[in-house]
Amino acid sequence: MGTETYMDKILEMVSLYGVNIITALAIFIVGRWVAKALRNLIRKMMGEKGIDPIIIGFTCNMAYIALLAFIIIAALGQLGIQTTSFIAILGAAGLAIGLALQGSLSNFAAGFLMVIFRPFNVGDYIEGAGVAGSVEEIQLFTTTLLTPDNKTVIIPNAKLTSDNIINWTVTGTRRVDMVFGIGYDDDIDKARQIMEDILAKDERILKDKATQIAVVELADSSVNFVVRPWVNAGDYWGVYMDAMENIKKAFDKQGISIPYPQQDVHLHTVAE
Repeated sequence: MGTETYMDKILEMVSLYGVNIITALAIFIVGRWVAKALRNLIRKMMGEKGIDPIIIGFTCNMAYIALLAFIIIAALGQLGIQTTSFIAILGAAGLAIGLALQGSLSNFAAGFLMVIFRPFNVGDYIEGAGVAGSVEEIQLFTTTLLTPDNKTVIIPNAKLTSDNIINWTVTGTRRVDMVFGIGYDDDIDKARQIMEDILAKDERILKDKATQIAVVELADSSVNFVVRPWVNAGDYWGVYMDAMENIKKAFDKQGISIPYPQQDVHLHTVAE
């Protein structure tokens, strides 16, 4: 008889709460699927309108998190949990967690500000937080850069925005800064003409901006020229390395020396 009583109670519990549990699970599973579908739909719609990928990624992540929080609260309400008190508890817990995770919140705030003020876009080549690379993605808490040697660097947003950010892409052009030294006995005008001829042959160098070639320093062992052509941002390293090599070869061919630091030692004989 006792066994039958326990079985009756179990069946009663299942009849009372089993349907609620199954319904809550269904709400969570289906709701999560709907949240993902809406996130993908938002990404597609914003992409078709040509909205910047930074804003698309940030908005989709925010929408997904908000929908997921709503789904969890709805599932808990189906279980009979008082969601009003739960929300109050969640708010208090959120405050405590926020105080403990101040760094993460600052990263979130920094990411939000980057989306609003747009110091750079996806694909821009930037330098910040001691790292230089192309922007791959801006997420809620971090920014991902791809370095020229194909390393992926993940930088906390707060660290990136707390220092200077150099955007090498935003203007579309860059100035290539080079220094060449020649010997004091070499002809300055001849050296300048050689460098002008080398740069004039390079079609990547922009013609609408003047290339500066000028004596900048009378150093200890050399007369130093600054050479400053303008190029499109994507051509910077190609022009830099080709100019270095070609000017060195032309100097060698024309008998222009590129001196290196040296010291003259004079020996004096002292009569005994």
